[in-house]
Amino acid sequence: MNPISRRSLVLGGLATAGATALPLHSAVIAATAAVPYPFQLGIASGDPDPASVVLWTRLAPSPLNADGHGGMANANVTVDWQVSTNELFTTIVASGSVVATYASAHSVHVIAGGLNPDSDYFYRFRAQGHLSPVGRTRTTPALGAAGRNLTMAFTSCSHYEEGYFTVYRRIAEDNPGVVLHLGDYIYEYGTGTGRPRAHAGATEIVSLADYRRRYAQYKSDPDLQAAHAAAPWIVVPDDHELENNHAGNIRADSTPALTAAQWTARRTAAYQAYYENMPLRPAQASNGPAIPLFRRIRWGNLATFHMLDTRQYRSDQACGDGWKVCSDADLASRSLPGNAQESWLLDGLGLKASTWDIIGQQVFFARRFNASGASMDSWDGYRASRARIQQGWVNRGVRNPVVLTGDVHRAWASNLMADYNNANSAIIGSELVTSSVSSGGDGDGATTIPDVSNNPWLKFFNNRRGYVRTTMSPTELRADFRAVAKVTEHGAPATTVKSFVIQEGRPGLQTA
Repeated sequence: MNPISRRSLVLGGLATAGATALPLHSAVIAATAAVPYPFQLGIASGDPDPASVVLWTRLAPSPLNADGHGGMANANVTVDWQVSTNELFTTIVASGSVVATYASAHSVHVIAGGLNPDSDYFYRFRAQGHLSPVGRTRTTPALGAAGRNLTMAFTSCSHYEEGYFTVYRRIAEDNPGVVLHLGDYIYEYGTGTGRPRAHAGATEIVSLADYRRRYAQYKSDPDLQAAHAAAPWIVVPDDHELENNHAGNIRADSTPALTAAQWTARRTAAYQAYYENMPLRPAQASNGPAIPLFRRIRWGNLATFHMLDTRQYRSDQACGDGWKVCSDADLASRSLPGNAQESWLLDGLGLKASTWDIIGQQVFFARRFNASGASMDSWDGYRASRARIQQGWVNRGVRNPVVLTGDVHRAWASNLMADYNNANSAIIGSELVTSSVSSGGDGDGATTIPDVSNNPWLKFFNNRRGYVRTTMSPTELRADFRAVAKVTEHGAPATTVKSFVIQEGRPGLQTA
């Protein structure tokens, strides 16, 4: 894919001679100078398929207004959109108009259809006399076709207060074909002290206005906007999009104090705001205190992305959560994704529809014990559930399962074992764990693998902020662990700390 030029970002891809101009509706006749710029939160695309992609924006001329509506009046606004084969918009291949409503915080989710498989496109919006920045997106290959090799970047955990979003900028500069975000896109906490940046709002967010305002603050960041403009995203949340370490409807603690009705209202608000601010299809729209997010995205016959939700359906953390030795973690009745989602995942893996089966999810998958025991919030707290899934893909003959993980603010890589009680057991898959965008601050750069004597399948560790860049072909998957030295200062370069290769049909990590 060609990188987006500075001209497109600065000029918003203004129509040139021969281009079809975006129409101006009566609602947006006012002169540009008289109407504040509404695209302060940028643009995005996501969840592509062979013929379409989701296009997203949200109108917010004053993003941090306390009411959560970003300075928009209580009125509908018509938003025009265009898709082109080039960034100058001389050839328009899809276009239309959509109404952004006050009730949805003037967010827009357009399904731009009629596109060609495995193709690059550019898109933009117009509203209230203003043009948005230009974004680049991509459709997936046709089902049954491998298409081009795919560069995919994934990351998680972007705590606004703990550092700058330089990692997002470096992802954009790699020109990926798709970006996966594995959760903790925002953090719900109130304002801390002694940090590089500050949340808007002194206390933990709980209301719909709070969540909308928090997303607006994060989405105002130019580095995050650049990453969204560079490629389509596939997103799933973790816990902080709602509340730290919740398990389904069960809270981790009672801070802040909420009645049962208030907790339901908070879940409803969090999921509504998540949908409003992500490039998701209408099938993923929230429904009261729930949101249907686990889904499968086919990338031709090269890769299938099985995107899991490991928060809404899980059993409560065993033994009161935390790191500990806990026999209840072995109970067969316990499930991290929930029984229905376990079956859904195994059914999808059993299709063996692609060379690479990519499981995008949130918490550490491989066994990882230390002197204190194991994390009850990870798959180690749901060991029977993990065993069912691993044995399930073995029984179905899945050749190339790769688990992608976020959450832990450190980079790890691991082989996945048929029996974690036997270090000589068969290797049946691989796990790649991304570090965070900013959560955890700069980190100390440590690379010594903690507790590797108890966990010999762990092959890599790094305590810097960063992301993983993967390149997939029909014969191998290459993973480059990318890191920046600082996030407490803006603009650090990214370096490749370690690279691994997974060969098709040979589960396990090989040093590149």
